[in-house]
Amino acid sequence: MKSFAALFNAIDQSTKTTVKVAALADYFATAPESDRIWTIAIFSGRRPKRAVTTTKLREWGAEFAGIPLWLFEESYPIVGDLAETIALVLPQPNSDSDHGLSHWINTLRGLSNVEEDARKAQVLAAWDSLDTTQRFLFNKLLTGGFRIGISQKLMTRALARATGRDEAEMAHRLMGDWDPATTTWDTLIASDDPTANASRPYPFYLAYGLDDDVENIGNPTDWQAEWKWDGIRGQLIIRDKSHFVWSRGEELMTDRFPEFARAPDFVPDGTVLDGEVLVWGDEGPQSFNVLQKRIGRKTVPKKLLAETPVILYAYDLLEWKGIDIRHLPLSERRATLRKLCKTLPIEAAIKLSPDIAFKTWDTLADIRSTARTASAEGLMLKRLDSPYLTGRKKGDWWKWKLDPLTIDAVMIYAQSGHGRRANLFTDFTFAVWNGNELVPFTKAYSGLTDDEFRKITAWVKKNTRERFGPVRSVTPEHVFEIAFEGIQASPRHKSGVALRFPRMLRWRHDKPINEANSLEDLNEMLAIYG
Repeated sequence: MKSFAALFNAIDQSTKTTVKVAALADYFATAPESDRIWTIAIFSGRRPKRAVTTTKLREWGAEFAGIPLWLFEESYPIVGDLAETIALVLPQPNSDSDHGLSHWINTLRGLSNVEEDARKAQVLAAWDSLDTTQRFLFNKLLTGGFRIGISQKLMTRALARATGRDEAEMAHRLMGDWDPATTTWDTLIASDDPTANASRPYPFYLAYGLDDDVENIGNPTDWQAEWKWDGIRGQLIIRDKSHFVWSRGEELMTDRFPEFARAPDFVPDGTVLDGEVLVWGDEGPQSFNVLQKRIGRKTVPKKLLAETPVILYAYDLLEWKGIDIRHLPLSERRATLRKLCKTLPIEAAIKLSPDIAFKTWDTLADIRSTARTASAEGLMLKRLDSPYLTGRKKGDWWKWKLDPLTIDAVMIYAQSGHGRRANLFTDFTFAVWNGNELVPFTKAYSGLTDDEFRKITAWVKKNTRERFGPVRSVTPEHVFEIAFEGIQASPRHKSGVALRFPRMLRWRHDKPINEANSLEDLNEMLAIYG
């Protein structure tokens, strides 16, 4: 645990990418192989499951520290993080442990199989043999909430430096459904067969948002335009006469979309398609609101399957007949994809996402303004000679989204944040007018500057009307412009609507609350965009 704690400190104490990569590369070159595997897993979101409830941890932490629980509970919101609070209040350890990260991971994984008294004894024994930083990391793993500011890109760069292999190859090896408890360093990183797992997807190529004038990216004849679909980005993999569906978040979704079961009957073995999983209706792609009915379901009832059939709207071809073709220009990859899609029957559940013809940027801007009518979020712009790269790169792929929908709303509830913002009120509930009544319709917690959060926090403290646990009811006085990407009907909400990706666009100091929007305004938006 000492070397892992040293790595954490090196990463946490620097904002320089070069320092973080160097620390990671040194760790991957020198740490025990089992510790390296678990470090990769933890940094890429494959954390062990929570072994102890936070309620028990607070009780055990207060008991071990010899302080009353109320004092611990008062300290928690000040620190803003449970794992750190426990690490800070505990007395100095009575022993020193030389066990590595994998030992403590295995300890945590074994806690679910023992009675509570034994579980408590093992946690307290760990606290009594680890220093403050090691305790903090142990607690983070214990709660299942370990997160650190290391991107997949930084990790693959460090692995490439430590192993002498290509960075893109390292990114590809880390994709897929591998288990750190059963995977070895040799299998995952050092072996000569990076494609041994037939289900392994490729790292996704991600676009930057286009904030500049579109004319500045170059001649329109060098670019392909297509709709930015509002579905689930995914890869459909056909290998070894089987099929696999992966989301961009590296979630295996094969069983959730049985529509693709027949794809191997029509698509050549060794094919990987990149596209958008969308519900397909009589008039073409449906909105994300329709797809939501199937998200989160492990199995889909026959009735829902019939009502919301999905397809892969394919827009890129990454592997063809067993050969990785990501290095080829987009124009060549699309030409092969176009030929493939022309041969596919309806049963394959794959369609080609079409290009959008345009000659000038002004023409394309007019087309972009109709995106919501096409159930799209905007446009994707891709340079025709671009390869399919790894991660987010600037220059070749841009997303040119529509401006968000907006509504002016009144803040009526406030709740404090977490982590470094634990002392600030950052989570707010907003309402619109329904006659003379303010009806809550959404929550938002992002969009303001730190200075604005400090100002609204000071105001909330002085204008609290009631408290409901951590939530405060405040005097209706401030109007905020709320931006969102979509709206849908929702019987679960008192307002009858739910917003997609709501956030605070600006604090409307210039607007009194009687000029905020109404529920009728929201319903008009629902009729147009829902």
